[in-house]
Amino acid sequence: MANSEQSKTGVKVRIQRFGSHLSGMIMPNIGAFIAWGLITALFIPTGWLPNEDMAKLVGPMITYLLPLLIGFSGGRIVYDLRGGVVGATATMGVIVGADIPMLLGAMIMGPLGGYAIKKFDKLLEGKVRSGFEMLVNNFSAGIIAAILTTIAYKGIGPVVLTLNKTLAAGVQAIVDAHLLPLASIFIEPAKVLFLNNAINHGILSPLGIEQASKAGKSILFLLESNPGPGLGILLAYILFGKGMSKQTAPGAAIIHFLGGIHEIYFPYILMRPLLLLAVIGGGASGVFTFLLFDAGLVAAPSPGSIFALIAMTPRGNYLGIISGVLIATAVSFLISSVILKSSKQTDEDDLTKAAEKTSALKGKESRASSLVQPKAPQETEIQKTPAAEKSRANVEKIIFACDAGMGSSAMGASILKNKARKAGLDVSVSNTSITNLPADADIVITHKDLTDRAKAKLPNAEHISVENFLNSPKYEKLLNELVESKGTAAPAVAEGTQDAKNEYEDVSKIIFACDAGMGSSAMGASILKNKVQKAGLDVSVSNTSITNLPADADVVITHKDLTDRAKAKLPGATHISVENFLNSPKYEELLEKLKAAKSLQ
Repeated sequence: MANSEQSKTGVKVRIQRFGSHLSGMIMPNIGAFIAWGLITALFIPTGWLPNEDMAKLVGPMITYLLPLLIGFSGGRIVYDLRGGVVGATATMGVIVGADIPMLLGAMIMGPLGGYAIKKFDKLLEGKVRSGFEMLVNNFSAGIIAAILTTIAYKGIGPVVLTLNKTLAAGVQAIVDAHLLPLASIFIEPAKVLFLNNAINHGILSPLGIEQASKAGKSILFLLESNPGPGLGILLAYILFGKGMSKQTAPGAAIIHFLGGIHEIYFPYILMRPLLLLAVIGGGASGVFTFLLFDAGLVAAPSPGSIFALIAMTPRGNYLGIISGVLIATAVSFLISSVILKSSKQTDEDDLTKAAEKTSALKGKESRASSLVQPKAPQETEIQKTPAAEKSRANVEKIIFACDAGMGSSAMGASILKNKARKAGLDVSVSNTSITNLPADADIVITHKDLTDRAKAKLPNAEHISVENFLNSPKYEKLLNELVESKGTAAPAVAEGTQDAKNEYEDVSKIIFACDAGMGSSAMGASILKNKVQKAGLDVSVSNTSITNLPADADVVITHKDLTDRAKAKLPGATHISVENFLNSPKYEELLEKLKAAKSLQ
């Protein structure tokens, strides 16, 4: 029985992770999708401002721009900019090899390109002769990209084209048979299980984009994003709920309907699982109404706010869109009301338990928690060491991170930013996805279930785990430490006076960095690499551009004119300035310090 539960959980986590990868390719480019949707809505023959000349933008954007952005993002997720370039180039193969927008093809070729060049670089690591690094780097990327582009054009493109047409034909057959409302039977429960990314970004959005490119709109954008079903449930709780659920439902309704944060209503469903019938009924009735009015959107609304839906509605479709949302709300409300009124359960504690279950299902903190969970008790103050005091004094950037870099992490960042501003702290607080964690982050705050992933991505930063992004006692504790440390910060240690053991004992990666990450920095890295190998030191030496400095670099060597840029990019590393990459006495000094530090271990 336990093995069965673990298996189910493992499958759910894998699907969620797959959805996270898909959203990682789509979400950063939502702005471009919206731009294309607005241009389409304005300038096509049936648009608000028909213009034959401006309408020429529509085709190239959907055919080339959007797939290439997806391909680049997919490659970059796997292997940073180098992977992004190869991924985008390989995506051209599926673009040219098909006569429809190749968004699905881009989702395949982008990560594949990044993976291929990553494996190749790993294979050749340490085997390239000094002076040939730039040649090998450029030609390896070019050759692999050319091979993948050719394979994509002749092999993968036609397969994806066939798959895409099959899926599109299947969707069209469902629409023609008037069965599309039945999709809510699968979509609405999947949302509560946080599988919406896999469904929405993996299937509905690519097919919807293809439909919109031909017809100027698509109903597929409305299947998952309609806020009506969730609003109906929250309205029912406002009128017929009890205790905490009744008190918190109005705030949740505003966040859900106007802010587009759908997961805010998930705990209310988990409290009464029968309410799945309400969202299924509401979703199906909404889809039926959209079909009745032949309504659709020009692009995916993100987030699923009523404002986003209205913004993406083409001319002549407002009545259908608003009617679909209102009818979905009404049906969901009626079913929810019956369920809540007939329930004899009390729900004083149920909502808190449901919010915890929501976090467990999602694998991270639910945005609803702040509305339903009581404030956590303050943690016992711990004695701070001088080292911790010093690190707090140097904190400049705090990052909240979650899967998508939106929603709960954004709201948590906003809360801490306001607290920091009121405390008079000159500290940057922002949010992003774990995939896009910046290298110069000093502190990373994540839900406890995501901290290991964040540490793997940014091992040199300080990581703080929380159970609730919106209501954690650790925020006050962190703020108090920052105020105290920045008010009594110790003077900086003069350069060159820090004990070698403290500074160099944990050095495992040395990076040479310049503007392009090639040429003289590559040769300098090769020179130092040979010296390190001869000294018998287990230290990695490589080169890159300043833009691509890895987060786990311990020592960064740059030309003196570039050191400030490198420090701004990676402030946590030790930085060494040289005047000549090919002949610097600082290499020998560094080797001696490394030897001394390693010998003390």
